[in-house]
Parts: sequence; structure tokens; C-alpha cells
Amino acid sequence: MNHPIDHRRRAFLGLHAQPVVARAIRPPWTTDESLAACTGCGACVAACPERILRLDPAGLPKVDFSAGACTFCGDCAKSCTAPVFDLARSPAWQVRISISDRCLPKSGVLCESCRDICLDGAIGFARAPGRAPVPLISDSACTGCGACVSVCPAGAISAARHDGPLHA
Repeated sequence: MNHPIDHRRRAFLGLHAQPVVARAIRPPWTTDESLAACTGCGACVAACPERILRLDPAGLPKVDFSAGACTFCGDCAKSCTAPVFDLARSPAWQVRISISDRCLPKSGVLCESCRDICLDGAIGFARAPGRAPVPLISDSACTGCGACVSVCPAGAISAARHDGPLHA
């Protein structure tokens, strides 16, 4: 018997599926429009005391939270001679932090590394009898600094650009 191929199932299994490419997180106080003026000189990368900025293949600066957190010191902006940074921009960027199901407390393992590193108090823990407390992120308190990303032992925390209001 000849059965037609259901291409939806192939897509579901990941066969011939296009990879999802996350948009790079750019330095604070920049926009896609302002980065058009970037010369790719790397002055911002060299000036970053946290060493979280890298140049992407196109020569534009991007943030690498696996290397640490942004302290919003402004050294990247002060080092740039092109009209790329706007220190008056508030918030400094639109970055949203999320926690996946790989989070250890979601599997019953006690861990509060993300809360311990969060200087803004944006990560709290929901406590319930009979289970490990699970992290909750307060979008209104989170600056998107990324400190929690590199300290997560399970790699369950990620940061992503967000194009819209972060706070409802």
C-alpha cells in the first residue's frame, strides 16, 4: 500500500527544519538603527571591564552573558566615537531573562544560585510544602544584566532581546 508522506511529521521531528537563530543582544543604550553607524573598531569591546562584549562576524558588538554580567558602567558608550550609544535611553536595553525546565529546583534539587547573584532582587523563590522552591523573575525589577545566566549550574537561564515593553 502506498502512503503519502506527511511533511508536517517530518517538520515535527526536526527533519529539514530551519534552525532558529536568536538575535544577538547588543550593548546597552544601542538600537538596531544606531548600530548602523558602528565602524566595528572594537573600542567598546576593549573598554568593557566585565569583558562581556565581542564583535560578531559582521563587526558589530554583541553581549556574551556566559562571560559575566553587565554592570551598566557606561565605559562602552564613553569609548565610542561614533553616534552609536544614547546614555539617555531608558531602560538601557530590552533584555528579558527566562528560566527553562532544566532549572534544578524544577526537578526537586535545591539551588538558589540565581537569586544569590541578583543584586537587583529580581529573582525570588516560590515556596510550597513538599517541593524545592522554584525561581520567579520579577520583570519590573530585572534590569537584564545577565548575572544569573553564567552562574546557573544547569544552564537553565537565558537572555533574549525583547522588542516591546518589558513591564506591563
